[in-house]
Amino acid sequence: MTASVLAEDFSTEPYWWREAPRPDWTECPLPARCDTAVVGSGYTGLMAAMTLARAGRDVVVFEAETPGYGASSRNAGFVSRTLYAKLPQLAKTHGEATAIEMMREAGQATDNLFALVEEEQIRCNLVRCGRLLAAVAPAHYESLGKQLDLLSRKIGTEGEMLPRSEQRREIGTDYYHGLMVMRGTGTLHPGLYHQGMLERTATAGAAIHARTPVTGIEETSDGVRLTTPRGTILARDVVLATNGHTGPVTPWLRRRVISFDAAVIVTEPLPEGLMNKLLPNRGAMSDSKVNMYSVRATPDGTRIQFMSNRGLMVRDNRAKAVEMHGHMTELFPELAETKVAHCWTGKMGFSFDRTPHIGENGRIRYAAGYSGSGLPMGTWLGKKLAHKVLGDPEGRTAFDALTFPTKPLYWGKPWFLPAAVRYYNWKDARAVAEGRRAQAV
Repeated sequence: MTASVLAEDFSTEPYWWREAPRPDWTECPLPARCDTAVVGSGYTGLMAAMTLARAGRDVVVFEAETPGYGASSRNAGFVSRTLYAKLPQLAKTHGEATAIEMMREAGQATDNLFALVEEEQIRCNLVRCGRLLAAVAPAHYESLGKQLDLLSRKIGTEGEMLPRSEQRREIGTDYYHGLMVMRGTGTLHPGLYHQGMLERTATAGAAIHARTPVTGIEETSDGVRLTTPRGTILARDVVLATNGHTGPVTPWLRRRVISFDAAVIVTEPLPEGLMNKLLPNRGAMSDSKVNMYSVRATPDGTRIQFMSNRGLMVRDNRAKAVEMHGHMTELFPELAETKVAHCWTGKMGFSFDRTPHIGENGRIRYAAGYSGSGLPMGTWLGKKLAHKVLGDPEGRTAFDALTFPTKPLYWGKPWFLPAAVRYYNWKDARAVAEGRRAQAV
């Protein structure tokens, strides 16, 4: 079975690394002091470092692996303009006015990313292709319609609802019961986007130290002392940009971030006619299950990328590729004979309230818990962190002063995930069964 599904040149490295391989970063001496130390070289860390360096600050970036090794070069490349948490959920927790401001800011974060790519001339295949939210059951379609109506009235979101009879205009499958089509969203090549950010951050003057994990952070009377295997450094301010890779060095943040693996596969090249049938307008799709399926075309339009959020540690990418091939063919039976060329994982960082958070702990500022919106929101909150360090009013955000929740007995290792995944898989299976019954009527 495995041999029939995996391509001869099957790789467990991200597809994105073909065009944007991880840089072989040259080590340079570690200074004794700096104005700001940034921990993490993903979108958040680089945006913060670039903004601060351009403002004249002496910035040092620490990365435990090679720059961008984590989610910033592994994600699906979806540029959304909403949050994982729905507007009614946000309103219930934070009040309607704050909820509306948060959701509007999520849209601003996306507009900011499009503007940034244009201004910086970052070649990363950024396109506005729209976002498809697919309903696995009729009740989910009704719920999506209500969401779009609410977002349209409160936020000004542009989109339309496509019933099942018309959904093949956007996606070539009968698996779903209609779509919400959201305008103003897009996709990009996450590896090339990160590469462009890295180059501009280095050019701005920030010192980037690869393979230099931070093993200790201690506030002192004259700053924050960071310990690494290559020595220590004293910083006036620290920016934590670790999200799903937050570790035991900052236990107070780690117990607020739920880190888990998301797996992605990319097919071998497909005929143009088949691609036109499966994704006629090359839109990016996620469905309404909790453990959702997501689909997009690769930037060259020749392959399907399929992602599944299962929330469990992946130990064997080859076996995972076989499993995901089966899920993919539930949507697209035409791909039964198509082989998988890549399968990899990346760590997502969720918060318990499914909301991104930004805050400070002493002289340490952080942003984390993006909950699936890390591409636009990670870039946006990295910029906000920099302005906060600078004491600039532009650092204000609707996400200020939100309570960053945790749970009793949670210290950063999500022991509850296996049971939660089984429960949500059961709920998803019930929804899919409901959809099948509706199709049979």
